[in-house]
Amino acid sequence: MKSYLFFLRFILVATILTKGFVMVRAQSGDQILDGIGETGMIARYVFNGDLKDWSRNNLHATAGQHATFVNDKRFGKVLSLSGEKNDFIQIPADALTDMESLSISGWIYLRSKREGQVLFDFGKDAHKHFFAAPSGTNAQAGFQSVMTTGENNQKGAIAPALVLNKWVYLTIVVDIPAKTMTTYVDAVPVGESKQIPRELTEVFGSSGDKNKLYIGKSLLAGSPTLDGMLHDFRIYRVPLSKNQLTGIYTNSQRGVSNRAVNVTKVEDNLPEFPLTQAQLYNAYLLAVPDVQVETALGDLPRLPSYVPGTYKEGVIGPKVRVLWPSPADNSTVLEAGRYTITGRVPGTTIQPKAIVTIKAGKTAAAPKLKLEAFDLSQVSLQADAQNQETKFIENRNKFIKTLAATDPNSFLYMFRDAFGQPQPQGAKPLGVWDSQDTKLRGHATGHYLTAIAQAYASTGYDKILQANFAGKMNYMVNTLYDLAQLSGRPQQAGAASVADPTAIPYGPGKSTYDSDLSREGIRTDYWNWGVGYISAYPPDQFIMLEKGAKYGGQKTQVWAPYYTLHKILAGLIDIYEVSGNEKALQVATGMADWVHARLSQLPKETLIQVWNTYIAGEFGGMNETLAHLYRITHKEHYLKTAQFFDNIDMFFGNAQHAHGLAKNVDTFRGLHANQHIPQIVGSIELYQVSNLPEYYRVADNFWYKAVNDYMYSIGGVAGARNPANAEVFTAEPATLYKNGFSEGGQNETCATYNMLKLTSNLFLFDQRTEYMDYYERGLYNHILASVAENTPANTYHVPLRPGAIKQFGNPDMTGFTCCNGTAIESSTKLQNSIYFKSRDDQALYVNLFIPSTLEWTERKVTVVQKTSFPKQDETELTIKGNGKFDLHVRVPGWATKGFYVTVNGKDQKVQAEPGTYLKLSRNWKNGDRIKLKMPFQFHLDPVMDQQNIASLFYGPILLAAQEPEARKDWRKVTLNAKDISKSITGDPQSLAFKIDGVDFKPFYDTYGRHSVYLDVTLK
Repeated sequence: MKSYLFFLRFILVATILTKGFVMVRAQSGDQILDGIGETGMIARYVFNGDLKDWSRNNLHATAGQHATFVNDKRFGKVLSLSGEKNDFIQIPADALTDMESLSISGWIYLRSKREGQVLFDFGKDAHKHFFAAPSGTNAQAGFQSVMTTGENNQKGAIAPALVLNKWVYLTIVVDIPAKTMTTYVDAVPVGESKQIPRELTEVFGSSGDKNKLYIGKSLLAGSPTLDGMLHDFRIYRVPLSKNQLTGIYTNSQRGVSNRAVNVTKVEDNLPEFPLTQAQLYNAYLLAVPDVQVETALGDLPRLPSYVPGTYKEGVIGPKVRVLWPSPADNSTVLEAGRYTITGRVPGTTIQPKAIVTIKAGKTAAAPKLKLEAFDLSQVSLQADAQNQETKFIENRNKFIKTLAATDPNSFLYMFRDAFGQPQPQGAKPLGVWDSQDTKLRGHATGHYLTAIAQAYASTGYDKILQANFAGKMNYMVNTLYDLAQLSGRPQQAGAASVADPTAIPYGPGKSTYDSDLSREGIRTDYWNWGVGYISAYPPDQFIMLEKGAKYGGQKTQVWAPYYTLHKILAGLIDIYEVSGNEKALQVATGMADWVHARLSQLPKETLIQVWNTYIAGEFGGMNETLAHLYRITHKEHYLKTAQFFDNIDMFFGNAQHAHGLAKNVDTFRGLHANQHIPQIVGSIELYQVSNLPEYYRVADNFWYKAVNDYMYSIGGVAGARNPANAEVFTAEPATLYKNGFSEGGQNETCATYNMLKLTSNLFLFDQRTEYMDYYERGLYNHILASVAENTPANTYHVPLRPGAIKQFGNPDMTGFTCCNGTAIESSTKLQNSIYFKSRDDQALYVNLFIPSTLEWTERKVTVVQKTSFPKQDETELTIKGNGKFDLHVRVPGWATKGFYVTVNGKDQKVQAEPGTYLKLSRNWKNGDRIKLKMPFQFHLDPVMDQQNIASLFYGPILLAAQEPEARKDWRKVTLNAKDISKSITGDPQSLAFKIDGVDFKPFYDTYGRHSVYLDVTLK
């Protein structure tokens, strides 16, 4: 990690010096091509002997009649289409669903000038489609790229016809926000149209519509098919920039690997603002104070992100964001003494100082576990104070209803396939990342196990539903148990087998380990896999990873085998804990023993290298799950196995534990967010079972940095365009505007799921209000906002650029990405952090203001929370039962207009400071009512390094501008500097507002185009 950070700094410096296009070999893998993040790619067909999609989406093509491949001097094996009637290629319809923009590129060798032949034709029918005709049509000569949205509504770009008998690199870019379609030949623009549909849905329809996607064949009856050769045909969901498509073309010309990743901003298509111009409240800022900070020897100081400010002209401004330097090591704090750090306030010349005192001696003790979560069965969601369903109930019901209708055999299909077992009649496999050839298959099964366990625990209100999930749990576990019992055991008595997990041979007839999962190539010799093995694929990927395999689609590459395994083990343990199913625990411990056997053989250096490998080494929360197994079984080797998964470079800096997160050094900048957040969740679990304080400090320091330096307004923490990957943290902390806002989207939804999990776990140790303030933000403004209006379809990435639109997937739970997987978990446990209790049952914490009922069975007390929050700025708690205990209620950090408490109608004189917990202690009586009122107000949440780009909140609720169409620029808004509410009209009870005639409503109720960030001016 240290060398990586040095390398990254070197590249950034080099970029500043050269101001050029820099490509480096950083995070390699088939899905990261030519400096374009993997999230931007839909499909890639190399056509080098097969019709496979080499992106991670596995949208494999099929031939109309047959596919012919020929040898070519330039590219080797390529696809040849003859121009005959049935000689074409078809792509799965799922390739074109829920896109904002579209780019299509590929190499074509045209052999005929015949009019009407097409490179591709995508659409519903001859009236609504998108096609490229390299030699023109009967109606128009020349190379045409045309979109039609009706019988007489054709819009396209015209260019000279492609030359014959020559390889040409063709690209067509449809940029909806820019309202342009541009065609390129050999990376040179040759045609453009500004008359294109306002939305791609006008051509392809909405999610669920099944289009026909042909390569080489037209949707127009009687049209000829393509006569030519094709190589490396790609589809992107983003509009490729001129630099990006030039990079693809140049790399192909040079014959270099297409796995380079740019770690610099190739080009900025966001508006730029003068760095010296004070924006928003900083324009009225006079001064900020210096700060005094103490730290222990070796620990970088934790500097305050916000400090009080002094403002002019009677403006009452918020605390001031200070940007401090962020060292990549702890060399400044290795000796006791004092030193000064100089920060800056964006857009001003104000440079506050932090005077740091480094004290020798022991680091402060880590806190002990003080609280416990209630079982999901003890907390139930209720209708609001007006007896209306809340967003929580709406989302829960969408997921519960659809989960109840799922067939467990779909989630077991690839497990049976891996073990060579017959499928039950009518069983259908899942798609997307659980399809036949996908190296991540089985991951959705793990999420499913957790989701049905949580659904079982949460559906006490409907015994029929609960019985449904009980049946599903038993069926899943029994099947997985039976399969696990096959591993490492003879096929029949006396036959050969390999019980030792460390002695697994190559597959039958193979001379190496591989990740081939095709029907023809998969190994199913389970008797050779070692006792206890369970997964939806053979053990090869685990072995290949140990030997240095990288992430990618080829059979010599792997895709995060331990990530998938974590989901499966976590799901089995969840079922065990809600139902007591011993078979579930036996399957989990059997596989954990298998993992222990393999990893205990590896040197620490190998483990460091493996866990630092992009995506391939992603292990989810294996450390968390194995520590959990230790907590259940008290078997020491599970704790040791959990520690094998320490990400040593990130956690501790190096094998000597010299710095890293344990010493408050930011070691995760530029890294894949959801690869690493679950590891941090595992760190806090490891602290709980080991009492080693460095694990706590890893988690605590990470959380503070992630929330303060990488967080977008919805609560998500990743979406970089530097590095060029929407799934990673920005290259430098506190640079969201400079390096964030990836065109591929921000805020991977499963990363926020894991951030919320980390947050609630940390709160059990340290009851800081900022934890639950963040939890509320992420829950309302990302998790609730991630679900489609009428189905449980949900978001992967949430786009936050101007005029963006959410994209939802997996409405029927038949094809999962990672975020579709965590979505079925999130929406079956929405009640899980509303309340916590002290371990001795002497205190109750009320964290969230959600209508609900708590059955505190340990005290024989019921607490009913009645509210219409957030459409109401108050909540009422009714105690049923008797007893003396402390009631701690959260006073949110946003509650700056006061926090008022009555008990049984009587005002209570309390000191309720925003950002604290208020303790109410008394001997509670049956029927006692506690009413909490916290007046909402509007406030802005600016991007830390570009203050005028800000989101608007009403209390805790993010308000999104409702946009009529896509746009390239930020929506400009002018607000009253002394009281922004004077510029806003609307109805707080419906959370519907207007600014200058533009509608604003909660992001969680926004399904069309939106602007979450605004260009704000204060006057």
